[in-house]
Amino acid sequence: MPPMWKSACPDNAAIVARHVTAGATRRRALGTAVGLLAATLLAAPVRAGETTPVHWAGDLSPISAADWTPARARHLAARSGFGATPADIARLRALTPREAVRTLVHDRGAGDPALPPFEPSGVHDPGLEPFPPSRPATTRLAKAQGEALGIKVKPAGNRRLQPVVNRFFYWLRASSLETDRLAYWWAGRMLRSPHPLQEKMALFWHGHFAVSESKVRDYRKHQQLLEVFHRHGTGNFRDLLIAVAQSPAMLSFLDAGVNVKGRPNENFAREIMELFTMGVGNYGEHDIREAARAFTGWNYRDLAFVINAAQHDDGEKTVLGRTGRFDGVAVIDIILQQPVTAEYIAAKIYRHLVRDPLSPELQTRLGDVFRDSGYDIGALLEAMLLSKDFYAAPSMASRIESPVEMVIATYRLLGLARVPGNPDFNEVTGELGQRLFRPPTVAGWPGGRAWITPGLLLARGNFVYDVLFPDINFIPHDRFPRDARIRGVNDRIAEGLEISRATIPDMDASMMSMANVMADRDEDFNTRYGSYKGWQMAIQRVKPIPRHTASVDLSALVRDAGLTTAGEVVDFFLERLLSAQADPGLRDDLVAFLTAELGTAEIARADSYMEEPLRLLVHLVMSTPEYQLS
Repeated sequence: MPPMWKSACPDNAAIVARHVTAGATRRRALGTAVGLLAATLLAAPVRAGETTPVHWAGDLSPISAADWTPARARHLAARSGFGATPADIARLRALTPREAVRTLVHDRGAGDPALPPFEPSGVHDPGLEPFPPSRPATTRLAKAQGEALGIKVKPAGNRRLQPVVNRFFYWLRASSLETDRLAYWWAGRMLRSPHPLQEKMALFWHGHFAVSESKVRDYRKHQQLLEVFHRHGTGNFRDLLIAVAQSPAMLSFLDAGVNVKGRPNENFAREIMELFTMGVGNYGEHDIREAARAFTGWNYRDLAFVINAAQHDDGEKTVLGRTGRFDGVAVIDIILQQPVTAEYIAAKIYRHLVRDPLSPELQTRLGDVFRDSGYDIGALLEAMLLSKDFYAAPSMASRIESPVEMVIATYRLLGLARVPGNPDFNEVTGELGQRLFRPPTVAGWPGGRAWITPGLLLARGNFVYDVLFPDINFIPHDRFPRDARIRGVNDRIAEGLEISRATIPDMDASMMSMANVMADRDEDFNTRYGSYKGWQMAIQRVKPIPRHTASVDLSALVRDAGLTTAGEVVDFFLERLLSAQADPGLRDDLVAFLTAELGTAEIARADSYMEEPLRLLVHLVMSTPEYQLS
């Protein structure tokens, strides 16, 4: 069942239900609910008044200054960043198309005072390295060496390994919480950055070169890889690919430590061909096995890339028809020499920024542009964003925004200067299907139509509601473990239960007195208690995410725009918030709704109390299918 749609006003639900139900009726005739909802979204027309020659589709020649309209400036701003505010549109509109695109592509934010660096909590200690792959590996190491993770085994007594186990779980919890802080920081950078395309491409590469905290388990490695995306994301693809391949985050995620001479592990070699450069069907299993040998010995020590010469296979290898004593960089260069590589990467960037699908002929031409530029990502972006094809009718208001893009765009369109902590950014985007630094697989997020289901469309509307009408019962997720077992241990220990009994899940208060009389169990460690202590230790050191609510002032927007009637207000927000043309009946319903909420159609008479009705109106607009498109 899809989630219930939140509303502070019954009329809201009626309006949304009317328009979503009407769309659902049309969709049912086309097939499944998911596919049909996406089909309805992608069929949304471009904004009224905009005309585009049919023959522009597939044309990579640049748009002329004479064709540079506000609607096209809006389209460029939305696709190259996160939402198109009036200021964004005005800034790009004042430039020629070529100037606008070059400014977006080449204006990068290195050292920008508007983008302060991430401030870590200081949760990592040198003794944690090298961090063992599992709790059993940690306790085996402690038994063999008398210490692990910088913690010595107790010389005597019960649970001699407990401090070591506590330390293991501490780092798992601390890194996870710090990774959420890093995601929150990055969200703030996306929101405030004067270099939106740099952030947009960093987000793209984060999904393309996907690594997850569930396996990496070190926020520092994620931060390091994110810096690679910011540094090389619009630069040279070869530089980016080598930097990613040698990053501790990727080496950890794809098991570089077990890729050694004589026992090559194929994980990285397979993914670099299948997902990162060429695509399925453009290589053979022999190529993967030989390439894996070339990457043997590649590893990391803490945050540094290292090559263990004794573990590297320096023998002759044959990869993609070339033979030699190749190392990993040589294999990367061989991959980049394949014509399909430029086409595969260019097509994926095109689908991210322009539209899907694209014809084989257009994919070939984009590949030629990319290859002829020497794999210059910036040159490819210029060719795409300046082309008539980018502004053709099939490209306009046709792309379903990812959860992160939609959330950041919402903040920007509402005029926020910082990311609110209520609702929680990480929880919201996770519920919508895209939690930063936690992609579901090495293939990243599926994207496109997968972002939209009937339930997810309602969830997107509920996110907007929670921004406009914050939950007064909100509990920060970084201070309150969701795992009920951890909370249970905490409660039972606070009630006085001894550790062995407190970590039994079904223990209740009625058994407490008997449990305390019984002798403590003799054991090396208690895993459940270690998990509880790890969380307790982590929240003492990890800085909390700020938990302010959104500072929204819609009344100020209305006053600044000089709007005088309910109809003008509705038109203002439809123009500001939607890239696609709204359902014809929606405007009339919204005008009637706002008039009823204000008790008048005259804005001046409602000036002193119009903020809440305006928030209800904006919630309705941002809950429509059209709002999901850019």
